[in-house]
Amino acid sequence: MGEFARQLDAAVAVFARAAAEQGGVISGDIPTDYSPSNPFRLWVIQVVIIIAFSQILALVLGRIRQPRVIAEVIGGILLGPTVMGRIPNFKETIFPEDSMPLLTLTATVGLILFLFLVGLEIDTRLLKRSATASATVSIAGLVIPLGLGAALGVGVYNQFIEPEVNFGYFLLFVAVAVGITAFPVLCRILTELKLLDTQVGVVVLSAGIGNDVIGWVLLALTVALVNSTGGLTALWVLLATVGYTIFLLYPVRWGFVWLCRRTGSLEQGSPTPFMMTVTLMVEFVSAFFTDIIGVHAIFGGFMAGLIIPHENGFAISLVEKIEDLISILFIPIYFTLSGLKTNLGLLNSGVAWGYTILICVVAFAAKFLPCAGAAFLFGFKWREAGAIGTLMSCKGLVELIVLNIGLQANILNDITFSMFVVHALVLTFVTTPLTLLFYPPQYRTSPISKSGKGAKPDQEEARDKPVLDGELRTRFALVLEKVEQLAPAMTLTQLLQPSVSTSTLVSQTTVSAKAAEALGPDPSDDIDDTFKVEIDTLRLMELSNRTSDVIRSKEADALIYNDPVVSAFRTFGSLNRMVVSATLSVVSFDQFSTAIAQHATDSQSEMVIIPWARGTTSLLNPEGVDYGRNPFDGAFHRTTTTDQTTSVVYSEFIRSVFLRCPRDVALFVDRGAPSISISNDQHLFLPFFGGPDDRLALNFLVQLCVRSGVQATVVRIQRAEEGVVSEEKDTPLVSPGPTSPGANHLTVAAADTVYGQLSTQARLASDTEDNLIWERYAGTSTTHSPTIASALTKITFSTQASSQPLHTVIELAQSEAAKVEADPKLSKTMIVLAGRSRRMAVEALGPELRRVVSETGAGVGSSAPKTLGDVGAALVATGVNASLLIVQAAVGSSRT
Repeated sequence: MGEFARQLDAAVAVFARAAAEQGGVISGDIPTDYSPSNPFRLWVIQVVIIIAFSQILALVLGRIRQPRVIAEVIGGILLGPTVMGRIPNFKETIFPEDSMPLLTLTATVGLILFLFLVGLEIDTRLLKRSATASATVSIAGLVIPLGLGAALGVGVYNQFIEPEVNFGYFLLFVAVAVGITAFPVLCRILTELKLLDTQVGVVVLSAGIGNDVIGWVLLALTVALVNSTGGLTALWVLLATVGYTIFLLYPVRWGFVWLCRRTGSLEQGSPTPFMMTVTLMVEFVSAFFTDIIGVHAIFGGFMAGLIIPHENGFAISLVEKIEDLISILFIPIYFTLSGLKTNLGLLNSGVAWGYTILICVVAFAAKFLPCAGAAFLFGFKWREAGAIGTLMSCKGLVELIVLNIGLQANILNDITFSMFVVHALVLTFVTTPLTLLFYPPQYRTSPISKSGKGAKPDQEEARDKPVLDGELRTRFALVLEKVEQLAPAMTLTQLLQPSVSTSTLVSQTTVSAKAAEALGPDPSDDIDDTFKVEIDTLRLMELSNRTSDVIRSKEADALIYNDPVVSAFRTFGSLNRMVVSATLSVVSFDQFSTAIAQHATDSQSEMVIIPWARGTTSLLNPEGVDYGRNPFDGAFHRTTTTDQTTSVVYSEFIRSVFLRCPRDVALFVDRGAPSISISNDQHLFLPFFGGPDDRLALNFLVQLCVRSGVQATVVRIQRAEEGVVSEEKDTPLVSPGPTSPGANHLTVAAADTVYGQLSTQARLASDTEDNLIWERYAGTSTTHSPTIASALTKITFSTQASSQPLHTVIELAQSEAAKVEADPKLSKTMIVLAGRSRRMAVEALGPELRRVVSETGAGVGSSAPKTLGDVGAALVATGVNASLLIVQAAVGSSRT
């Protein structure tokens, strides 16, 4: 019985241990206790803390336009022995030494993947652009820093390095650390500052590629020398590396591209699952080979990225599949480990800080002076040369990788590692502000065109020439951000081009010339053949920290030909006899309005058109089929079920465009259901109050009526005293106009307009312009060209006085919309044109708008009148079944 009892007790003890392991925290297990058999728990805790610190710091530092790598390294420094490591038992609990190998392995895998993306970013085709200047800057920015870095290394070695470290290897390493340029961070800074397509950006990018490639070669040589046991071994390592590089860049690359073509990946611009498998296998096998020959695994990952083809957006699509995991998880771990190894407490003497400052000064001067000098000798202005020198001195990701390799190879000790980390952070931090100081936007030259030449003087003069009243606009800038904007863009732009009538089409196809003659004259035949509409499309893409966005910004000129949104609109333009050109711009969302303003100026456009998606419901859509929610619905109608974040942000973006754009702007809010008919019939309605924006709306309406099948109703709304019966008048009534043109400004919320007291002279001048344009179009004494005369025959003009102008407009719009709905020939939703009238309104409609909102209970927010103006906001509040075309005249035009 005693033996049995002993065995039973042993079995119970084993069961208890197993139950404790299975029970986890319920059985009293502590998750922070590291267990080699189950390291996952502590690993998750470490990763969550690292990502949280990195994300919070990135949000803060991003406000001052600093690269993400700074936040990741600073986060590591805060978690390391410098700050939180001083908390008792923090390091032993969260980052114990036994857990570091697993964290290091995770970081190494992520680093291999990241270096693969770095190699993929390098497009050697860029070296052909400004090759001579780029080569000179690159050589000057490498040879002199290598020499000064070696000289700096002598003092650092004598002061801080143990004699066991090879003196020559240390000098070579310091020379590489000083001479290398952080190419990935450089790309992001150039893209964010919108310098990528300028001559400065091209030279810096090309020179950075040369510096980066040569720097990696020298670093590989340094590591090979350190890891070898003798000179002959180092020679064999070097030869093996060169041989493998040639093998990878030629036979392997040829085979990889062949596989891409055979699988259809290159044609589709997206890798298949098989090609993703092949890509990852090539990457890790390459990393494995360079590691076993004594260089470093990251060099294999870097070289694998060089063989990826960039044609047809293949590289971008490949990066999109893996970049988020790398940037969110792996890279923060690696650079946090760098911070954990950084102990600023070791810099506890004046000598240490003196050498740290000396490293910063020498590293910056060694890159800035020769690169800026070389650029200046090649004809760059001193501001451009200063920007080139500053950008070439950028450190960052690559520098920290180099330093970690040096620490791992025992070339650096803890104190010198901390000194060089501080130098990398300082030089990366100052790159953006110094570049803006040397080369602010107002001193920048125009971006390089595809032909590489700037605009001619006569083109510059044409850009500033305003469109006179009565002239037909022929050049429009169309903004396309998403595929949902295609439908409203096509709806509006189709009305810009005079159409060929059905009779003409028949005469050209199936009917003989004699039969066509019997059909009678076509009104569209009176249209001038020189009236050809040109659409300069701006395809906007948002720039983020993703590598794919950076690559996309560099390859914008090539990607524009394969972009599905642009391709669809080009096809539509060719079918409607419109000349369509396209430009792709990859900028941050807060720079969208600036990019639009620049595009409108560069393309010599006369009007900027911003389309937006259709609403979900309308009278033409009784079944409630979801055609895509209008983003304004959430901002303009306060509801508890609609997410207002996107709509409010978009509303602020539109207001920013109205604020900054130097050209006429038209915002088309398509609130109707998609048309299933090929009919060209369209009805327009314009309530005319007066002022520069309304005059622009009237001019634009006349142009839209040039197209056959388009009819319009224009009603001039005049203020009448309370109790006066509304009646039609032949002569307009002068309005008191209590507001002024005002000055554009940015409020705390978003872009808006300042209202001041309108002077008597400005009011009389505006009223005179209103009377002249009304008489020109509504009167009978003015002689017009055949094109305008034909358009005016399809427009009904009338005048109506009212003590409640907005209510009158709503009633008229609802009446016109009902007629359109009842007319079987009109298959499209009516379009209401209205001036925004925020710069200069002739009527104080704000109080009446508040009454309209109160009566309808629509809950329209403050964004509606600020974005659409009072008339547009009233139509939104009352739910009039019509699309909206809100226009604003450019400041300084003939209408303002």
